[in-house]
Amino acid sequence: MTRARPARGGAVTLALPWPVWVPAIVGFGLIAVPVAGLVVRTDWPDFGALITTDAALDALLLSLQTGLISTALCLLLGTPLALVLARSNLPGLPVLRSIVLLPLVLPPVVGGLTLLFLLGRTGPIGQLANDWFGITIPFSTPAVIIAQTFVAMPFLVVSLEGALRTAGERYEIVAATLGASPLTALRRVTIPVVLPGLISGSVLAFARALGEFGATIAFAGNLQGTTQTLPLLIYIQSQNDLDGAVAMSLVLVVVAVLVIVATRTRDASGVR
Repeated sequence: MTRARPARGGAVTLALPWPVWVPAIVGFGLIAVPVAGLVVRTDWPDFGALITTDAALDALLLSLQTGLISTALCLLLGTPLALVLARSNLPGLPVLRSIVLLPLVLPPVVGGLTLLFLLGRTGPIGQLANDWFGITIPFSTPAVIIAQTFVAMPFLVVSLEGALRTAGERYEIVAATLGASPLTALRRVTIPVVLPGLISGSVLAFARALGEFGATIAFAGNLQGTTQTLPLLIYIQSQNDLDGAVAMSLVLVVVAVLVIVATRTRDASGVR
């Protein structure tokens, strides 16, 4: 049973029962131990050389560029989508929400194939783009961005919709009562109130885009300097250069940790 215990200043805190601590420690270990093993396995004397090869630098730069662009697209498209899901009364809203969440549960390779069937040369949109404008979408850098946006946008939508529902509509109603237009209320009231959720969703989307593998390799291929992002390079290196794969994996871990720390620091500095 959870027991109350006195804390400093006279406040009372609740002690967690031991059955909670045991699985919590195991769960933490399941996450932390493999990462620690990656650090131990790294070839530190040659680490600098391993992460500064032409292929490594190309993959890192491409991953950061496409990750940032896809995150911007997630913000541009996902923010209105979350507003529709949280604030509108459209018929069939549960069905719409289920479709939006599909990339969360679909295997990424399946997502890549659906994009290929839609935007490939023989797909309905891809064929039009090729015939009318001479544009071939698959196996190009834009294909990487599309694949990353496809798998990452639900993370932003879920986070922002939750923030919108938690905030409620009371502030927007007050703004409307005071004469604010819907657009003004959205810009001056709604967005500032749900900003932490928007930031969290953006970070999740960026992290998901940065680690995307399945949809990218199915839709964009694995061309160095064009579509080969860090996860694809790591996969290729794991076949014949394990030290290089471990080093680049550690780089990906460091980038992810820096993004999370930066976001948490921003939250702690007063963004609520």
